[in-house]
Amino acid sequence: MPKKGREKSSYVIQSVVNALNLLEQFIRSEGELGVTELSKRLGLHKNNVFRLLATLESKGYIEQNKATENYRLGVKSLELGQTYIHQMGLVHHAHPVMEELVKKCQENVYLGVVQGNVVVYLDMVEANQVVRVASRIGQQLPIHCSSIGKVQIAFMSETEFERLRLKESALKAYTPNTITDFDTLKKHLEGIRKVGYAIDNGEFDEGVRCVAVPIRDYTRQIVAGLSMSGPVFRMTDEHLEKLIIPEMLKAGQEISRRLGFDIASN
Repeated sequence: MPKKGREKSSYVIQSVVNALNLLEQFIRSEGELGVTELSKRLGLHKNNVFRLLATLESKGYIEQNKATENYRLGVKSLELGQTYIHQMGLVHHAHPVMEELVKKCQENVYLGVVQGNVVVYLDMVEANQVVRVASRIGQQLPIHCSSIGKVQIAFMSETEFERLRLKESALKAYTPNTITDFDTLKKHLEGIRKVGYAIDNGEFDEGVRCVAVPIRDYTRQIVAGLSMSGPVFRMTDEHLEKLIIPEMLKAGQEISRRLGFDIASN
């Protein structure tokens, strides 16, 4: 135990500070960084930087692009960020809004976040329907053919989107409706940005139609997606236009407001 009266700063481990300073460089950069650039930014010898990178890479917080030999943040860094969001009350704030949404629309509602090339579902509220979509809590869905994935990647920067492309050799087809061409997908995402919501027309599960809206927090960034799924015979164009989409947009805005997003300044 630390002795009373001793300043916490006296317990600081410099190597840990250096590692955290290295990670922070990627916050300030849109692309990958090499050893030489990091050495200049941190004022550390290249050998020290390489050892820090090797350590962080072994734990998954940094990954190397084998083609360029430069480095970028790893999936563990993303997991930490998403855990912080979760602990700060994403599910807590979203769940009551989701319950009200299910009462109004009588279809399953899901809350999910993008992790790498998949969507991970954090929460759901199930509708009281005889025919309904199965629970997806804990399930991972591909981002390119799920409404909740598409609505989040639609608002990514060009650099972020290209990183996803580098990690995928192809867009896997799950149904005849799955978008499997990157150029087609990018045009589709442009349309999502214009209207503010995404639709999955049986692109992952045949016979299932989904609508998703983005959720932002006080930083104005997309931190999650909210989706509603149902069988195509209930999720008709008319039903979506008159009820589902308007209610989904309102619910997404309400959760965002609860997370500190200023709707008025949007």
